[in-house]
Amino acid sequence: MAEDKASPDYPASWYAASVPATPPRPPLRGRSSADVAVLGAGYTGLTAALALAEKGYRVTVLEAERIGWGASGRNGGQAIVGYGCDQDTIERLLGDADARLLFDFSRDGMALLKQRIARHGIDCDWRDGYASVPIHARQERALHADLERMAQRYDYPLQWWDRTRLRQVLASDRYRGAVFDAASGHLHPLAYAQGLARAAAAAGVTLHEHSPVTRLERGTRPVLHTAQGHVEADFVVLAGNAWLQGIAPELETRMMPVGTYIGATQPLGEARARALIGNDMAVADSNWALDYFRLSRDHRLLFGGQANYSALPPPGLRASMTRRMRRVFPQLADVTLDYVWGGYIDITRNRAPHWGRLTPNVYFAQGFSGHGVASTGLAGEVIAAAIAGQAQRLDVFERIAHRSFPGGAALRRPLLVAAMSWYKLRDLLW
Repeated sequence: MAEDKASPDYPASWYAASVPATPPRPPLRGRSSADVAVLGAGYTGLTAALALAEKGYRVTVLEAERIGWGASGRNGGQAIVGYGCDQDTIERLLGDADARLLFDFSRDGMALLKQRIARHGIDCDWRDGYASVPIHARQERALHADLERMAQRYDYPLQWWDRTRLRQVLASDRYRGAVFDAASGHLHPLAYAQGLARAAAAAGVTLHEHSPVTRLERGTRPVLHTAQGHVEADFVVLAGNAWLQGIAPELETRMMPVGTYIGATQPLGEARARALIGNDMAVADSNWALDYFRLSRDHRLLFGGQANYSALPPPGLRASMTRRMRRVFPQLADVTLDYVWGGYIDITRNRAPHWGRLTPNVYFAQGFSGHGVASTGLAGEVIAAAIAGQAQRLDVFERIAHRSFPGGAALRRPLLVAAMSWYKLRDLLW
């Protein structure tokens, strides 16, 4: 992958610095029409647009900034089977039969992700393997229970690695073992988003950047309005997630933007990087405010965490991220972070996916809750199928009940901060 600098209108990150610069696509000007208009050029919107164009629909995508500007181009890059909540949460929400359907859908979503990368030749550094690692005995017991549940109820093979086995591939003494998932993995998020955009454009999708939607006009033919034009369509897909910003207030009350952050070290050299994670897997711990990390193609350690629920950037972010990294890898005491960046993800109260229809011709997907690299693509495929008349999978997702965050506009974030502080304290104490 080329090391050219990306366009300066991407937020500064190692991701943006490690992909070739791309010229901006023209903003929307004037009146336009399409079969489907999509708000948002992240994974959800681009995958829906690509799938619909391949079915013969005329699709226009409106992006407020650049392709993959939001979470799709800044996330931790870990692509994991499942959703942002545990399967037992989905079982409580939907019952065993529908929970099994949703999990099987997520396995399909992971397979589709890999197929999309291969079919469209997307150079995004895909690597197989993901490990969930416990710090405390309570977390170890929970992971063992989850491994058994996934084998018995979902026919999904996971491996338990004890501390000795884990230590063979992960040079850290912090963890008690690991649940290893060979089907999950990791990729370069922004390179994947840009590859999706190229595939969508090749399939006939019209892409407009720097075209923030100011208003959704609902009706028989809904309209997405921007400052300089509008698109009228038979169907609209809202894929703005944490950046909807007043377009659909009834969705925003059921979603909370949460800041999450990641850093990249200087290049360590192949030998030193491989000494940290010998099998090139992605790793995440079991804390509520978790640490997650993996290697890059140019042999950096990418280290993320430091979730912030207050909407304010954490003070001393680079120093605190460096301390967290060295707590996992003390052997990196001489290593600093070349880049530190962050952005918003969208969470729901129950951390379950919130996908469905606002009206019969306005579709949406949100609530990926930090687990969206694979499930966003699934959402795009599911919505595209529903628009084309095959809504069975979307109907299952719509059966998940979602409640608004308590406290209204003024208090809902302070209440969330208080609740998350309890979970962080629990992780520290036991």
